[in-house]
Amino acid sequence: MNLVSRLLPLNHVLLGLDVSSKKRLFEQIGLLFENSRQIPRARVFDSLFDREKLGSTALGYGVAIPHGRIRTLKEPVCAFVRTAAPIPFEAPDGEPVNLVFAMLVPEHATEVHLEMLSELAQMFSDAGLREALAATDDIQAAHRLITEWSPYAPAQRSAAV
Repeated sequence: MNLVSRLLPLNHVLLGLDVSSKKRLFEQIGLLFENSRQIPRARVFDSLFDREKLGSTALGYGVAIPHGRIRTLKEPVCAFVRTAAPIPFEAPDGEPVNLVFAMLVPEHATEVHLEMLSELAQMFSDAGLREALAATDDIQAAHRLITEWSPYAPAQRSAAV
């Protein structure tokens, strides 16, 4: 079990999302959170985009962790998106991104926010996890890969797909 496991519902995992830019991606994430959590899509978009203006949230290796703060949230909300094709994201390695873990946190959730970002950075630095997420077309398998990920059990990732 990891920090994000309780915050990533199955219906917040999207595979093969057809978007061509960061802007379109953030619009779709806004729509997802609006439909599932009643957070206005414009507020989601603005929060993610405002944070991105400070510097890219791409980690490299085709991964980005866009995140933002929403004043009215009571707890963090997350979504995992694998885009149909990689999109430009100003990553440190110059590579486009197709594995995206989006996170919104309450305005004053600094410690939790930082712990989650740290765990996500560690999680997505795992090449085996990235490869498994890129290879699966099964939403439940992708969800399981993320929610059951542990830095101490690398063998279980291959078996989860």
